[in-house]
Amino acid sequence: MEDAGIGWIAAIIIGGLAGWIASNFMRSDTGVITNIILGIIGAAVASFLFGLIGVSFGGWLGYLIAGFIGACILIFLGRLIRR
Repeated sequence: MEDAGIGWIAAIIIGGLAGWIASNFMRSDTGVITNIILGIIGAAVASFLFGLIGVSFGGWLGYLIAGFIGACILIFLGRLIRR
């Protein structure tokens, strides 16, 4: 059970980092909580989309890359909806 707690903490840290990098890359003004959410959900979205074409991400670096790509997609879609 102890590893599950560490997994969630790692997901929050890596997701937050991925969201922060994406928000800077996309020049989006979001807060810390939004960055974490964007990174975690973004990683799930990107993993799903890339899984459709047979690409998988592994390890913390793969999760960071997937989170970045997914967060960029989510920021882009958010901008489209707000227009």
